[in-house]
Amino acid sequence: MPSTDEALRALNHHYQSMPPVATMQLSIAGYDGERLRLHAPLAQHLNDKGNAFGGSLISLLTLASWGLVTMHVQAAGLEADVYVADSEVRYLAPLYADIEAVSQLAEDASWDDFIHMLRTRGRARTTLVAHVPLPDGRIATTCRSRYVAILKS
Repeated sequence: MPSTDEALRALNHHYQSMPPVATMQLSIAGYDGERLRLHAPLAQHLNDKGNAFGGSLISLLTLASWGLVTMHVQAAGLEADVYVADSEVRYLAPLYADIEAVSQLAEDASWDDFIHMLRTRGRARTTLVAHVPLPDGRIATTCRSRYVAILKS
């Protein structure tokens, strides 16, 4: 099983290997075992109004949650494909600063239950919540998503 630093390097490499993601210039801003934070410069994600493009916001939120599920699957010593099943996004305020997407497990979900189901049934789903904060601490965008993991044969 890789160390956390090795797992983060592998996750970053995976992100950078996807051409649309590489152009986003995202970087991993932090990981504490419960939350994954991604950062991207506003200059790469401007819309016609001079603030963060909505498509970039949801993309970063999706990538943060996908990465968090991937980190937990790998920490459990498993190999699985992780997919986003569905998501609900709310755009609450425009963002005129660099983007930071923060993802964590939803309050009504459990990593232990998710990993147990993945081990016993070969597939599992869980719910994550993610947000993009504004510089003043309010929230620009929120996302609630379900992710599915399927063990590799």
